[in-house]
Amino acid sequence: MKSTRLTCVLALALAPLTLFAGHNSQVNRLDEAASVFSEVMATPDHAIPRDLLEKSECIVIVPGVKKAAFIVGAKFGTGYLFCRRSGGAGWSAPGTVRMEGGSFGFQIGASETDVIMLVMNHSGRNHLLSSQFTLGGDASVAAGPVGRTASAETDAQMSAEILTWSRSKGLFAGISLAGATLRQDLGDNEALYGKRLDNKEIVKDGMHSPRAATRIHGLLEQYSANREHKADE
Repeated sequence: MKSTRLTCVLALALAPLTLFAGHNSQVNRLDEAASVFSEVMATPDHAIPRDLLEKSECIVIVPGVKKAAFIVGAKFGTGYLFCRRSGGAGWSAPGTVRMEGGSFGFQIGASETDVIMLVMNHSGRNHLLSSQFTLGGDASVAAGPVGRTASAETDAQMSAEILTWSRSKGLFAGISLAGATLRQDLGDNEALYGKRLDNKEIVKDGMHSPRAATRIHGLLEQYSANREHKADE
């Protein structure tokens, strides 16, 4: 009986420390996401076309997706989504996502890859804000074009709900992530906001964004300035 009480007391005492550590982890992760987006967009000839960013409904940034492979490959990463607020002006508070996927084949090695996705329409947004969905299954997906404009878009890219890019070893290019699964992470949301929220609640217009997201918000507004201006007219 005493040992049970002692365990409960210790758990209660350690809970704030666990929450604090989780929050710090999210702060660092948001800064990583901001760095990935900033570095990608700072090279116009090899960046996401700004006209696509301006048209997008949401963006997902997953820094450092880890891939390990020995015959059977697996991918795992955590990141953030941001969606347009009502009227298209401004970006929502960040919701957390986990990206998981697998592949089969003769492969040996390990790597780390940054992933960025643009959700291009309302249907894609609905899939993104569900508890879990599969790229290429529940939502159509295509490799995104790279460069100053989207003039090189194919029919597949123009009709896709989600466009995807990756950066590995300094090389940034469109990549199809069909088969990967994205799901919200209620535990990470709790660590970031101090309470258990789903992503639909977070992207609502009235949700206050955490201070840790200030940098990434500034970058998103900077690179989608044309749409912001049109929304104000």
